[in-house]
Amino acid sequence: MPPPPRRPNYNPRKPGFQAPGKTPQGLGNAPQGQPQGEQGWDPVAAWYDKLVGESGSDYHRQVILPAALRMVDPRPGESIIDVCCGQGVLLKPLLDMGVAKVTGVDASPRLIAAAKARHGAERRVELITADACAPGGWADGSHDAATCVMAVHDVTDPVGLFSNMSRALKPGGRAVLVLMHPCFRIPRQSHWGWDADQKVQYRRLDAYGTPQDIAITTHPGKGSGEQTTFHHRPLAELITAMGLGGLAVTACEELYSHRRSQTGPFSKAEHRAAQEFPLFLALKARRLPRSA
Repeated sequence: MPPPPRRPNYNPRKPGFQAPGKTPQGLGNAPQGQPQGEQGWDPVAAWYDKLVGESGSDYHRQVILPAALRMVDPRPGESIIDVCCGQGVLLKPLLDMGVAKVTGVDASPRLIAAAKARHGAERRVELITADACAPGGWADGSHDAATCVMAVHDVTDPVGLFSNMSRALKPGGRAVLVLMHPCFRIPRQSHWGWDADQKVQYRRLDAYGTPQDIAITTHPGKGSGEQTTFHHRPLAELITAMGLGGLAVTACEELYSHRRSQTGPFSKAEHRAAQEFPLFLALKARRLPRSA
């Protein structure tokens, strides 16, 4: 099944670009092309909950969550909102670090139900089913920090997402995003290759500069037809969208794989490639002052 056509309105380079909020587009976490009223990742919620679980995948535990927590630097007594929280994989680590309140927001009722099953009894947790990209009362300027972990590439309307994260923050509040690295990890457009002459493992990119909506099958081989959509955006468009949404980048980390191959003829080259090509991108930002 080919990916659906790209929506033009989120591309700031195009004539007629409108900041979302004026013309809301889709649901946060919703696959491209779903009509209004669909509930985010509900159709694949069971698969995603099994994939990530309570504490996250190996990459979550070893790379993604440590980076998110390091960059957000939660302090005792703070209020933090996790936008596109899914089943709440970041909630327990934040609670363990002594924050006063953690709010989770996600468009999928099933994923919010999974988060409530794990953390609903905790008095410091509030969980809200809401479109992360559409205006909502949850973005109320009451939070010290906001996070969005591995979800930016799932939403159809990045400026709407970033605008809501900005609105959710107190003046000067900080935001942290972790996402698949847009320069090196593009589904079906980035690959590993082997140069036998040079004996190096290299990263091949077939496309980067054009935004793409890429259909992802969640159960390969099962024929169920369930899909999500990965929204690739070049780095410049991503950072521009953050600025349009009221967030100014203050720090960046590129996150590399912790995995190493077993000893063998290709292990040296594989190790070097793992150290040279990052898998994920982490960005820290501050809420920009709002114009009157």
